[in-house]
Amino acid sequence: MASVSLRQVRKTYDSHQVVHGIDLEVADQEFVALVGPSGCGKSTLLRMIAGLEDISGGEIAIGDRVVNQIDPKDRDVAMVFQDYALYPHLTVFQNIAFSLQYRGVAKSDITRRVAEAAAILDIEPLLQRKPRQLSGGQRQRVAMGRAIVREPEVFLFDEPLSNLDAKLRVQMRTEIKKLRERVRTTAIYVTHDQVEAMTLADRIVLMHNGRVEQIGTPEDVYDEPATLFVAGFVGASTMNLVPGRIDGAGQDCHLVLGNDTRLPLPAGRFDNLIGRTVTAGLRPEHLQWQEVPGQGSLIGQARVVEPLGSDTLVVFDVAGCELQARLPPRVVRRPGDPVHVGIAPQAIHLFDPDTQRRL
Repeated sequence: MASVSLRQVRKTYDSHQVVHGIDLEVADQEFVALVGPSGCGKSTLLRMIAGLEDISGGEIAIGDRVVNQIDPKDRDVAMVFQDYALYPHLTVFQNIAFSLQYRGVAKSDITRRVAEAAAILDIEPLLQRKPRQLSGGQRQRVAMGRAIVREPEVFLFDEPLSNLDAKLRVQMRTEIKKLRERVRTTAIYVTHDQVEAMTLADRIVLMHNGRVEQIGTPEDVYDEPATLFVAGFVGASTMNLVPGRIDGAGQDCHLVLGNDTRLPLPAGRFDNLIGRTVTAGLRPEHLQWQEVPGQGSLIGQARVVEPLGSDTLVVFDVAGCELQARLPPRVVRRPGDPVHVGIAPQAIHLFDPDTQRRL
């Protein structure tokens, strides 16, 4: 097992810099997810760790070794790709065993390692099948088995579930969490799906335009997003981001939206920002339905209603803005119905609209 250290790692294609001085420490046996939109540099960073891309600057260390000049085969990492990359003419057993045979591992040891990996991944009945006879989820298990048998210091996952349908992705997330409990090793997992990152990782690295926006536990990045990008990216329903200003002080400190909608803020917390224009973040799940609207309510009219069974997503207009709320079922049934919700002062996030940093 080993830690992974990135120190001011950069990548430039011609004159275009795509990764800007990344610093990251991944502890031994830690599961870290690199997450962000397409083009943010996360897969490029993973490929540099694997040795499949040269770095333009900085230093990468695996354990006590700086691996900048070490070939991929000698870095003791195993990579699981998005497209499975299985040999179609080989059986599942042969696909899993291929890298071991290439390295000259004894046949008895190969048989033992493949059997152990197949048991962990529940693919023992599939060992004599060809890839064309497998489902997408089974093929991905085989790809993971090929990585497991190598017994590497570090696992690297490059969007391994993106080719699967929604139901199978949920199932495979569960399988990866089970695998994580059985095979405790360092893992770095790339995904553009923030739900995957939140449910799988010990820590999340949020990337945007080749830079790190925030590093923290899933709870950290959800409860205290460091920037407007993180606030808008993390969450099963996108956070509402609306312009406002801070008015009053002490017990009478309020967030003012539009001309007259006032939401109470925690007493004394923002007294140094009185009169300042801000961007407010309100999570849809933190907007609470009120049977009788009162002071501090957001009152509007439903524009879009999406019943989901356990709850209902409602888009409504208030204070000149369009907001989304996740409400109990059947309290709002159709467009045009009145909406009145409230929010706890502690659940309001405030950001500087110029720097986009959390206040």
